[in-house]
Amino acid sequence: MKGIILSGGSGTRLYPATSVVVKQLLPVYDKPMVYYPLSVLMMAGLREILIISTPRDTDRFRELFGDGSALGLKLSYAIQSESRGIADAFLLGEDFLDGDAAALALGDNFLYGDGIRTMFQSSCRLVLNENRAVVFGYKVREPQNYGVAEFDSQGRVISIEEKPAQPKSKYAVIGFYLYPSDVVQKAKALSPSARGEIEITDLNQSYLLENRLSVELLGRGFAWLDTGTHGDLLEAGSFVQAIEKRQGQKIACPEEIAYRSGWIGTGDMLTAIERYKNSSYGQYLKEILDE
Repeated sequence: MKGIILSGGSGTRLYPATSVVVKQLLPVYDKPMVYYPLSVLMMAGLREILIISTPRDTDRFRELFGDGSALGLKLSYAIQSESRGIADAFLLGEDFLDGDAAALALGDNFLYGDGIRTMFQSSCRLVLNENRAVVFGYKVREPQNYGVAEFDSQGRVISIEEKPAQPKSKYAVIGFYLYPSDVVQKAKALSPSARGEIEITDLNQSYLLENRLSVELLGRGFAWLDTGTHGDLLEAGSFVQAIEKRQGQKIACPEEIAYRSGWIGTGDMLTAIERYKNSSYGQYLKEILDE
C-alpha cells in the first residue's frame, strides 16, 4: 500500500494568510500542518508517499521534505493544476500507485489519539486481505457540513451523503481514506459533479454499492480537527500546545516515528538535531536520541 497526501486548493477561507503560501504549510502550533497527516500515514507503516499540491507550492513541499530519505521515506510529488475534487488525487497518482492499494490523507486534516497506529494498521490489513475500502467516521455537532454516513440497526453503513440538508446521522466521514488496488479504475469511471469535481463521496458510494465499504467509527479517545478556517487553525494549535506541554511529548514528529520504527538511525537524528538546534523541536529530538 502507498500513501497520498492531497495538499492543493486555493485556501480562500484563510485569506490573506494563504495569499502567498498553501494552507498545508501554515503552522499548527510548532510544525507545518502537513506534518500531521504525514505522521498518520507513517504510523500506518507507509513509506512510499506522493504529495500533490499546486503549481505554485509543489516546490515548497519538495524543499521541506526532499526525497524523504531523511525520514526513511520515498517521497514523490505531483501537481494539481486546478481544483478537480478529492478523488482526482487517484488520477494524478495513477503512475505512482502502479496498481497498489492506496491510503489518501487530506493535508489539512488533523487526527490525534493513542490508538491511531493500531487502528490504521488493522484497517490497512482489511483493505489488503479482503479487498475492501475503509473510511473513518467521527461524531460532529453539525454533520450537514460534511459527508455523512448512515447506518442500519446492525451498525453497517448503508449510505454516504455529501453535506445533506437533513443528515441521517452525526457521523462525518473524515479526510483519511483507504482503498484497494482498483481505486484508480473506479475514480476514472466517475462523472464530475455539478460543481465540476470528481467527488470522494461518489467514489465511496461506488464501493458501498458493491458491499465493499467499511466505516470505522472513532470514539471519544480520538480528536479530529479540520483546519479549514482561522478559528479551526487556532483551535488545533491550542490543542497541540496543551497536549505537548502536559505530556512532554510531541504530536506528529516524523523524525521520532521514523527513528522508533527503525527507518532512520543515529546519524540521521543528529543531522535533524543540528538542523533544528535553535528550537524546542531540535531539543525534543535530542531527548529522544538520549533516551
